[in-house]
Amino acid sequence: MDVFTPVMIVVAVGLVAAVILTIASKVFFVPVDETFAKIRAELPGANCGACGYAGCDDYANALAEDPTVSCSKCPVGGEELPGKLAEVLGVDAGSAAKEVAVVLCNGNKDAVKTIMDYKGIETCTAAKQLFGGMNACKHGCLGLGDCVTACDFESIDVFNGVARVNRNTCVGCKACVEACPQSIITMVPEKSKVVVKCSSTDKGAVTRKACEVGCIGCGKCVKVCNFDAITIENNLAKIDPEKCKNCGLCVPECPTGAIVSFKPIKKRAPKKPVAKKTPEEIAELKAKAEAAKKAKEEKEKSEA
Repeated sequence: MDVFTPVMIVVAVGLVAAVILTIASKVFFVPVDETFAKIRAELPGANCGACGYAGCDDYANALAEDPTVSCSKCPVGGEELPGKLAEVLGVDAGSAAKEVAVVLCNGNKDAVKTIMDYKGIETCTAAKQLFGGMNACKHGCLGLGDCVTACDFESIDVFNGVARVNRNTCVGCKACVEACPQSIITMVPEKSKVVVKCSSTDKGAVTRKACEVGCIGCGKCVKVCNFDAITIENNLAKIDPEKCKNCGLCVPECPTGAIVSFKPIKKRAPKKPVAKKTPEEIAELKAKAEAAKKAKEEKEKSEA
């Protein structure tokens, strides 16, 4: 057999395959939706699902097919994204207030009592399976970082046994909300600066025994609020973000410190040091005071 025969066979097979693929591409060609492509190019590609769809492709497809779908559903894309999407679609951008995650628990290792020394799998989900966790409060943060693992934006860390969210970097994707087995992470409007960092629905006495900073449902915050923004439900204070004006009056009123404010604290100007008076100066002041007193008494006698 000629040495070139196998080579020619391979070349011939390649040519036939190329022809078949070319024909197939023409027959089975699916036209690309230019609107979908433009929308998809604007979306961030995080595929976090915070928009309510399976991912960026699904959201882009929904926008391209249904003009009534809001352009403001993606919290990751930033403030300019709705306008860009609306420009592609030729519709009104609408508006949506940015939301951030907040951990409704402030029970760190210094405040909450523990019932056991947990040595199991280092996840909140695993710890919860063992008698509800290591803490006396069964409603609080377990502090093993399932939310930290779920966050793709490094906006959560665990400090002193309790998770905390960096509001400056949180994009509102809700991944941490889904990951928390305690269901104590929720979304609040970014404008909400005052929150009740507790999730315990136990009676006040029970909560106080388990955690020093838990809400005891005393109702003092309700009485001091001028906007009817706070209610007590199931022994737990709740703040309505639509009514709350972030005045912060309820924060110092809470006897356990369960209500916290994210507003920046204004630093007070340092007090000027008061110079101490010498014994001679003190004696002189006393003499002046005595003289003024006598003068007043003599004046009153003369007038009488």
